[in-house]
Amino acid sequence: MNESAGWWQRRVWRLAGPIILSNVSVPLVGVVDTAVMGRLPDAAYIGAVAVAAVVFGFISWGFNFLRMGTTGFTAQAQGGGDRTECVAVLLRGLLIAAAGGIAIIALQGLLIAWGLPLMHASTQVTGLAETYLRWRVWGAPATLAGLVILGWLVGMQRTGAVFRLQLFLNGLNICLNLLFVLGLGWDVDGVALATVIAEYAALLLGLWEVRRVLGAFRPLPERARLLAPERLLALFRVNRDIFLRTLAIVAVHAAFTAQGAALGDRTLAANAILMQLLQVTAYGLDGFAYAVEALAGEAVGRRDRGAFRAAVRASSLSALIVAVLIGAVFLFAGPWIVAVFTILPAVRAETLLFMPWMALLPLIAVWPYQLDGIFTGATRTAPMRDTMILAALVFLAGAWLLVPRLGNHGLWIALLAFNAARGVGLGLCYPRLERSLGVTAARPA
Repeated sequence: MNESAGWWQRRVWRLAGPIILSNVSVPLVGVVDTAVMGRLPDAAYIGAVAVAAVVFGFISWGFNFLRMGTTGFTAQAQGGGDRTECVAVLLRGLLIAAAGGIAIIALQGLLIAWGLPLMHASTQVTGLAETYLRWRVWGAPATLAGLVILGWLVGMQRTGAVFRLQLFLNGLNICLNLLFVLGLGWDVDGVALATVIAEYAALLLGLWEVRRVLGAFRPLPERARLLAPERLLALFRVNRDIFLRTLAIVAVHAAFTAQGAALGDRTLAANAILMQLLQVTAYGLDGFAYAVEALAGEAVGRRDRGAFRAAVRASSLSALIVAVLIGAVFLFAGPWIVAVFTILPAVRAETLLFMPWMALLPLIAVWPYQLDGIFTGATRTAPMRDTMILAALVFLAGAWLLVPRLGNHGLWIALLAFNAARGVGLGLCYPRLERSLGVTAARPA
């Protein structure tokens, strides 16, 4: 490898920059949802959208393997110069997305009947949330297909297209929210319908972006290659591992929220604010994780250990610098940040009490985020699955031991230990991954 470290840094930022910018628009949708519902005469409308969004979010988050798996396989095919396989990866993902979306629509009654009671909301909130979900599930095929297209574009290193797609999706969603609720006087059904329309419109734009990329890709894969058993089996293994990994993350976040709720409403509110800051951290660092997915996958496809190492070094250094900056902002600007979220002095004081843990979290979480990207790009997902399950057990054990003694401080220490365990576990697996680059990972020859 003759490329300099500076060349790799520029390449990382060209990929990560559009992802970070597009991620800025994601939380704005939730802000607008809350704001427009907040202008209706009953607080139940706000609660209904929040509850329904959590229920549907768990469903769609469970399918996040469509994004991650597609990125890894696409990047490897691109690195190996196999354009036909690049198209085949996209088509396989879209087939799974279509099947999954249809299944969600068909099973919506069961999903609503099981999901809403877990939220323990009031009868009024539950009824409004069900109305939201009855509309929202019709967007499931577009939601899942959008994950595939997003993953494919990242794997093809077309992050400019990702930026345009995400900005269009979230911008249209916000505009339709304002039109339907404030303009036409609808309530939760207006918010849900706005999201559904935006997702189908974004799907059309995504297919157009894909068509632009595919203009030079010929020939298209034959049916025998598209449905080759060994390729479908490799896809199944990767998707299974990522799905189980995601379930472990969901379990930890649910347990964290439940433990915080048990400590009182003020602590619950403080943790909710801090978890919003955690989401901001994840959005900021995800750009580098996406970049290393694409670059590491490309290097694996080319069987180029030098390029793999250079991509890992460059993306990790940039991610660490950003993590330090985020932590410093939380630490030194904490009072101003918290003031944006609440006017209640007691909640502000409670949140600031635990802000040092939030400032420390980016410095620890950056490593599992990066390593997740590295292993996803290489489609070595079994270590991700196993490490995440072990880390979840570390969190549960830490919370069980520390919360009775230290209260919410113990809960945050357990969350830090969870992220540290993820990073250490994958870090121990990394040398084996690097040594194995002479063999294509999880993609049949």
